[in-house]
Amino acid sequence: MHRAQQFWPGKTFAKSTNNMKFWKYQGAGNDFIMLDQRAGQVITRSDTALIERMCDRRFGIGADGLILLQQQAGYDFEMVYFNADGRESTMCGNGGRCIAAFARHLGLAGDQCRFIAIDGPHDAFITASDNPWQETWIELKMKDVDAVKIQEGAFVLDTGSPHYVRFTDHLDLKDMVSEGRAVRYSEPFQAAGINVNLVEESPEGLHIRTYERGVEDETLACGTGVTAAALATAMQRGVSSGHVDLPVFAKGGRLSVRFHAHANGSFSDIWLCGPAQQVFEGNWPD
Repeated sequence: MHRAQQFWPGKTFAKSTNNMKFWKYQGAGNDFIMLDQRAGQVITRSDTALIERMCDRRFGIGADGLILLQQQAGYDFEMVYFNADGRESTMCGNGGRCIAAFARHLGLAGDQCRFIAIDGPHDAFITASDNPWQETWIELKMKDVDAVKIQEGAFVLDTGSPHYVRFTDHLDLKDMVSEGRAVRYSEPFQAAGINVNLVEESPEGLHIRTYERGVEDETLACGTGVTAAALATAMQRGVSSGHVDLPVFAKGGRLSVRFHAHANGSFSDIWLCGPAQQVFEGNWPD
């Protein structure tokens, strides 16, 4: 494939001269560039600078991440996720919900689908109208969580991506970027990075703010973070076993998490539920 150099202040990178069809989706304000690569590979895992450029909110399309939909035997499709820094990353829950809506738009799914991601298989149930521009309600099954660590009053767990959860008061007054960076770049987490969540309980549910590694900023929502907050809340409340269903309010909208807690501190049958919506489509470069 012929490639050409294009200028971006402070960066040099290779980019295809062929137009790439893309779709933009958002789930509770967490936004993603979607590429359908079933017919052929346009972007590879080594195209870090190009992906970073496409995700840039001033010089590119703008997104929290980029997602590839690819063929995979035994599944409806494969999901490959990249953070806004262009690096392939671990599971993205809101991205998983958005790609399920995208698959329905492409005709790969009806009211349900099954796909493979970096952390394993995922099932999704889709409630949607025939209008792709309207919000779609997606229920996404997440990976089981075998253990949660408690570290200096905070909860550390992996819900497909690593998360740090700390409960707080006056959530709206927090400097989320400063607090997030202080944890993310601390000695225990600096090398691999971790997503940082501050959570406040209220009568109507959980309120959450998240600093995401790879984006290196606060995002309007984070699906694996919402999931981590719900599981940590069960532990905080002393729920030893049974079914739990929690509403969670991110800055970008309302989601919910339902799961089964076990007496040994593990969690199974975890479902992340919330909206997904196609925002626009286009070609890169246009």
